[in-house]
Amino acid sequence: MHELTERELYQALEYAKSLDENAERRILEQFQLEQIALAQTIFGIFPAVIAEQNQDMANLFMDLCFDVICVYQKAFGPLPSQKDMDLDWLEKQAMLLDAELQSLMTDKHMDEKIREKLQDLLRQRSLDETGQMGLVNFMNVAIDDFASENPVRVPAIKTTQTMIFMVIRLFNELYSHAAAIS
Repeated sequence: MHELTERELYQALEYAKSLDENAERRILEQFQLEQIALAQTIFGIFPAVIAEQNQDMANLFMDLCFDVICVYQKAFGPLPSQKDMDLDWLEKQAMLLDAELQSLMTDKHMDEKIREKLQDLLRQRSLDETGQMGLVNFMNVAIDDFASENPVRVPAIKTTQTMIFMVIRLFNELYSHAAAIS
């Protein structure tokens, strides 16, 4: 996989924004069929973590995840099917996600300094491993802009940005792994 150029990223984002409601629904349905576990994580678990801080930011996150799906499909081709993936690889990804999410869940008892350090490490690791920095930067700007419209959203910025990093990293890993086993 290659880093998307500015032009490729722009074209993929334009593609995502140009879709009508029926096309969006088909893409989401296909994603939920092809990548059941990933879809449940991205549209179920992640937004729930963000919603603990702010529901508006959780809704924005889901919209941005749709954009990520579209960007990857437009730039790198059809979404790999979960059926074609190595079950051990999927389990390993799930275990890594679980450990990373523990630091983001506010209902889990954890010293705040430790929680903050784990979140910073997670964010840095996501930055180091993501590889699509143009997409990450675009998403961060969108999150910052949306949060700036209402001060109650601001506390959820860091969590939302961390989650979108994780989504982009997961898509990179998914497409890279699918290419490696093909």
